[in-house]
Amino acid sequence: MSSTKARAALRTSARASAELLLILLMLAVSLWVLGRMWSVVWPLVIGLLLTTLTWPPTRFLLRRGWKPALAASTVTVLFLLVAAGVVALIAVPVASQSGDLTDGVVDGVQKVREWAAGPPLNIGDAQIDKAFDTAVSRAQDGLGSMVGAVVTGVSTVVNGLVTAVLALFLMFFFLKDGPRFLPWLARQLPGRLSTDVPTVAARGWDTLGSFVRSQAAVGLIDAVLIGLGLWILGVPLVLPLAVLTFVSAFVPILGAFFAGFVAVLIALVSNGLMDALIVLAIIVVVQQLEGNVFQPMIQSRGLGLHAAVILLAVTLGGSLAGIVGSLLAVPAAALIAVIWNYVREQLQEPSQDPGTDEPETGIATPS
Repeated sequence: MSSTKARAALRTSARASAELLLILLMLAVSLWVLGRMWSVVWPLVIGLLLTTLTWPPTRFLLRRGWKPALAASTVTVLFLLVAAGVVALIAVPVASQSGDLTDGVVDGVQKVREWAAGPPLNIGDAQIDKAFDTAVSRAQDGLGSMVGAVVTGVSTVVNGLVTAVLALFLMFFFLKDGPRFLPWLARQLPGRLSTDVPTVAARGWDTLGSFVRSQAAVGLIDAVLIGLGLWILGVPLVLPLAVLTFVSAFVPILGAFFAGFVAVLIALVSNGLMDALIVLAIIVVVQQLEGNVFQPMIQSRGLGLHAAVILLAVTLGGSLAGIVGSLLAVPAAALIAVIWNYVREQLQEPSQDPGTDEPETGIATPS
């Protein structure tokens, strides 16, 4: 390689490195600003997630000629009634039994500890103490956080009531004025951004809505089937375990493992080893039906993410922001994939006609 080409390659590499560093710096600043504004961003995120669930009935009313304000008000009131019914019928009993659920998990861990200390494993007491004390602590903390998230509406803001009220108001305005947002956004942006940003926003909204609605439907099916199996076997705390299964469905892969682990431990403590194995078999069968039947039927278009990417996203989100990070990790990864796919489409070369070397002009020819 000549010295001129070498200098040109070095300049190109230096420019690319500088641009990458600038992008990383902008990302770090954006995350810092997001963290500082989290008390406002969190109600906005909850409002968007609630809007994805309530938008289909609102759209149905709008297509029937209802005014946007009336349709949004009706759906918001119905949502509040349904939420109040859920709190009265499910959340209150779950909260009253949360202590028993936590104690059952701890007892189950202790029972496994005693089994591991005997033959054929014969694991030393010191190793068991260190490993299982950590497991007990994490089980108590994680289960308490999960039950608290169910009861309080998955709120990490100090004043959960203010967050809920803000989210409901935002949901109402999103339902009322949502269809006007993209045209308004297109008018505010200059040049090509007036096309690119609304297109990415529309695709991201479709992806987010698909994820939330499909996970809610699949989680409900899992909770009903697993709860029915626990009820038939006479396992206690059926309702809290069913609610835990439903909430855990929003954390792919790790959520199902956690909920199943808790159900098996409760069955082991209360009903014995045989029923615990039956519960394990029920959970495995339901999870197989979910992955091979329910999920493809309910979610016709997937998120386009590999299982390994989902696992890494959930792990990273949990390590950064706990339960909230685990819940939001997969939607965030899906939105990033939407942006990346759109950028890749725009950077692709124009397609070539297989029968000619000329690039396509986009002008239709008469048939």
